[in-house]
Amino acid sequence: MRCFLGAFGQPGHAFPMLALGRELASRGHDVTLETWSRWRSAAEAGGMRFAPAPEYPVFPTRERPLQPYEAVARATTQTRPALAAAEPDVVVHDILTLAPALAAELQGVATATLIPHVYPVGGPGLPPYSMGARPARTRVGRTLWRAFDRPVRHGLRVGRDQLNDTRRRVGLPPVSRLFGGLSTELVMVATLPQLEYPRAWPDHVRVVGPLMWEPACDAAAPPPGNAPLVLVATSTAQDPEHRLLRAALAGLADEPVRVLATWNGRLPMRPLPVPANARLVEWMSYAATMPRCDLVVCHVGHGTLVRALSCGRPVLAVPHVGDMAENAARVSWAGAGLRLPWPLLCAASVRWAVRRALHLDRLHVRAAEIGAWATAHPGPARAADLVEDLAARATAAT
Repeated sequence: MRCFLGAFGQPGHAFPMLALGRELASRGHDVTLETWSRWRSAAEAGGMRFAPAPEYPVFPTRERPLQPYEAVARATTQTRPALAAAEPDVVVHDILTLAPALAAELQGVATATLIPHVYPVGGPGLPPYSMGARPARTRVGRTLWRAFDRPVRHGLRVGRDQLNDTRRRVGLPPVSRLFGGLSTELVMVATLPQLEYPRAWPDHVRVVGPLMWEPACDAAAPPPGNAPLVLVATSTAQDPEHRLLRAALAGLADEPVRVLATWNGRLPMRPLPVPANARLVEWMSYAATMPRCDLVVCHVGHGTLVRALSCGRPVLAVPHVGDMAENAARVSWAGAGLRLPWPLLCAASVRWAVRRALHLDRLHVRAAEIGAWATAHPGPARAADLVEDLAARATAAT
C-alpha cells in the first residue's frame, strides 16, 4: 500500500502523524509524510519518505497577513505535485492540514482525517467545543447549551463559506455540510475514549486511542529520596514567562515531595530558583519518566495529557490557552485529575492542589484503569488497521 500523510508542523499535530507513519512503515507500506522540514530526520528515521510542506501560519499576523483559507489554496497547488508523484492508495491529513485533502480529492484518492485531540463536533446536550465545560445534567443545563446552537452554527457556516471559496479557487465544487474539511470516508480521533463525552457516533468516525511519538531523549533522574514524585511538564509552545513552572517550584519547595520539572527548551527570561527537593532539566523523555511519577502537573496540551494517562498517572491540569480548557474539563469529568484555573494560579494554589491530588485515591485508581486500557489498545495499531481497510475498500471500488 502507498500512503501519503500530511500534518501541521506543531508538535501536537506532527507527533501523532509520525506515530501513525512509523506504524504503517513497520508493516511494509510505502509511506510519504508531508510536514514541516524540522521533522525530516524523524520521518526518515521512522522509515518514511519526506516531503516538505508549505509553512504558513494557521492564524494571520500583522507580519504575515495571509488568511487561513488563502494559505490552504496556495498550499494545495504546492502539495498536489508531491501527492501525485507518490501515487498513493490513500491519503491521511491532519485536521489543520487541508491541502493534502483537497489535492487528494483532485486526484481521486481516498482520504481519511486524523484529529489529534478530542472530537470537536458538537452534539445534543453538549457544550460548545473549547469552552472547558461539561455536558448538561439538568433541563436548565440543556436549555443553556441549546442557546449556543445558533451562534455556533453561524460560525460554522462562515467557515464553510470560506472553505467553499478555497475549493472554488482550486477547481472543486462546494460542499453543503458543516465541518466540510473532515473526511466523509474515515475520521480517526486520536484520544482516549474515557475523555469523550457520551454521544451518538457517526459510522465513519472512530476513536482509536492516542497516537504518541516523541523525539529521542533520555529519562530524567529525579531528586534522591522516596517521597512522592511530582512531574511538572510545561507546554512547549505556551506560557513564555514560565508562570506555571515558577509557581510549582515555589509552592512545593517545603512540601514532602520530590519535584522533577522541565523548561522544554524555552530558555527562561529570568532565573528560576530551584529548591532543594527539585530538579530542573531542559528536556526529558515523558515516555520514560512519567511511569515513575505519582502526579503530573501540566498545562494539559492533549499530547502531554494522554501520555500521562496512558502511563496510569493522574493529572493536575492548569489550562492556559487553546484547547487546554477543554482537555482540563475532560480529565476532571473522567475522574483522573483535578483542574486549577489559570487566573487562580500561584504558589499557594499549586501547593493546595498537589496535596489534594496526591491524597485522593480515586484519581490514582481511575488513572491506572485508563493506563491499563491504553496498554491493551495501542492507538497506532488501530489507526493503521483502519487506514489499511480504507485503502482496500478504495482499491476494490476501482
